[in-house]
Amino acid sequence: MADWNPALYSRFEDERTRPAADLLARVPLEQPRLAFDLGCGPGNSTALIAARYPEAEIVGLDTSAAMLDAARVRLPRLQFAQADAATWEPIEAPDLIYANAVLQWLPDHSRLLPRLFGLLGPGGVLAVQMPDNLAEPSHRLMREVAAAGPWAAAIGDPAVAGRLGRMLEPTGYYDLLAPLAEEVDVWRTAYHHRMADAAAIVAWVSATGLRPFLDPLDVGQSAGFLAAYEAKIEAAYPPRTDGQRLLAFPRVFIVARKSS
Repeated sequence: MADWNPALYSRFEDERTRPAADLLARVPLEQPRLAFDLGCGPGNSTALIAARYPEAEIVGLDTSAAMLDAARVRLPRLQFAQADAATWEPIEAPDLIYANAVLQWLPDHSRLLPRLFGLLGPGGVLAVQMPDNLAEPSHRLMREVAAAGPWAAAIGDPAVAGRLGRMLEPTGYYDLLAPLAEEVDVWRTAYHHRMADAAAIVAWVSATGLRPFLDPLDVGQSAGFLAAYEAKIEAAYPPRTDGQRLLAFPRVFIVARKSS
């Protein structure tokens, strides 16, 4: 995919940071020495870790050069480096591996999460949050529009672009990590974000879930796709009594602690 757009991603920073804070609140560590923020993006989640653990060595990792540049501007005293969570290995075992809204982009979770958990030092914690919204209208309609228009050939299989089949059920993550961990906490929450209109919902997902659909398209195809998609979003998310739209956004949380 093309590189990420930090400005577009940060347009809804408060909404994107709320689940990151909820995840960090459940991390059962008092004074970690070394923490990694996988998929740190523009540093909004890294800032939360630094605020809670000011004495820790914290390293933000991301595949996007643009996101890392934004994170360095935001948090110049912290370390940031380019790395892929699918293959990354630390030089020394960390106390905390924190992955907020990144692992949903990667396949083979039945191998990925145990691998990450195994990188922790004794008593370390793996904390993961992932959007679980592929069945929501916002994402179902992406696949529907992708399959129906003149852009279909350029996009290819909508299921592949839409990342269908990558995530497990919450119980699946529990069963995966429980035999390895001293304690596993798994939960699923649906946030309902207030959006001004259908265009705002499209802007939100344009920075994330829509990217695999839009990246293969030329300018004309992209404009046509977005117009068709926004029309469907307009119908799927009607105004509430105050005129706002509510974007339902389910997310899965996992906090697994290694034995000491």
